[in-house]
Amino acid sequence: MKSEREYAVYKGESLLAMGTSEECAVELKVTKEYIEWLTTPTAKRRLASRKNPENCTVGFRLDEDDE
Repeated sequence: MKSEREYAVYKGESLLAMGTSEECAVELKVTKEYIEWLTTPTAKRRLASRKNPENCTVGFRLDEDDE
């Protein structure tokens, strides 16, 4: 079983980074906690309330269906 979760981080339709939270964090020069936070319901609600949500940085967990 794979222990590290995989993430994809986008800004608009552009893929910024893909990999573990640590790999994405290094690529984007942020913390791995920020990458993980991007996938939370709170982050998604904040994104929806922004003026231009299509220009925001969003994160997706790629293994959400694996349970």
